Amino acid sequence: MTAPWAWRWAAYALVAAISVYLVAPMAIIVVISFSDSALLTFPPPGLSLRWYRSLAETPAWRDSILVSLQVMVLTAVAATALGTAAALGLASWRGPLAATIRSLLMAPLVIPHIISGAAIFLLFDAWGWVGSLQALVLGHIALAVPYVVATVGAALETMDHRLTQAALTLGASPRIAFMRVTLPLIRPGILAGLLFAAMLSFDELIVSLFLSTPQLRTVTVLMWSNVLGDIDPEISAIATVILLVSMVLLALQWFLSRQRGVPVLQGIGR
Repeated sequence: MTAPWAWRWAAYALVAAISVYLVAPMAIIVVISFSDSALLTFPPPGLSLRWYRSLAETPAWRDSILVSLQVMVLTAVAATALGTAAALGLASWRGPLAATIRSLLMAPLVIPHIISGAAIFLLFDAWGWVGSLQALVLGHIALAVPYVVATVGAALETMDHRLTQAALTLGASPRIAFMRVTLPLIRPGILAGLLFAAMLSFDELIVSLFLSTPQLRTVTVLMWSNVLGDIDPEISAIATVILLVSMVLLALQWFLSRQRGVPVLQGIGR
């Protein structure tokens, strides 16, 4: 019979192998971004910051990064407001209709983005909005709201509702009870939803492809266009920037969840 320690070390080895398999491609991209070669080769023949300087000096990359940041901020704020309001409403509403509405709100999590993108494109094209900033923002909001609903809903499920009831019993108005009791308790969930919405928006490609134009496009769309042509280490440099932004947002989300113990992904898919 195999000793328990052998199974334990076998499990550690398997986890380590899977981690290396998942992380290695990203690590290679980061290393290539510092190459001094004009070719996408690994290992690089030398190290240089030339491709990061190229990003800073190329108007197309600067403009696309600015568009992505604008869309990310607007999407995160709007999706957080809408998702929080929806989660609060669903928390106090029970019945088949509430379950149906919750399923509709969470539908973008399971519907392929290419289907969502095509549907959004057809709607906005009829309104003449394709190629505008508001189209990109609204398209990203549709994808980001379910994440906010899930995180805020999880925070509402784990909070002690007796505290709100105690505040009401002691004479606080519903508005005061919400602002001074409920809101501080679910704030980590709201902030986590905000970060998820921001990360999703900054990384989004499929919906952005449908709604972008050569004059207004996000950094992911510009990356996609460049990959279809000649590939050079400049692509790895912008990929490293996007990876860094995503890691910072994930680190902030992890920190918030550790601070208050909010299970930020609990409830996704319900």
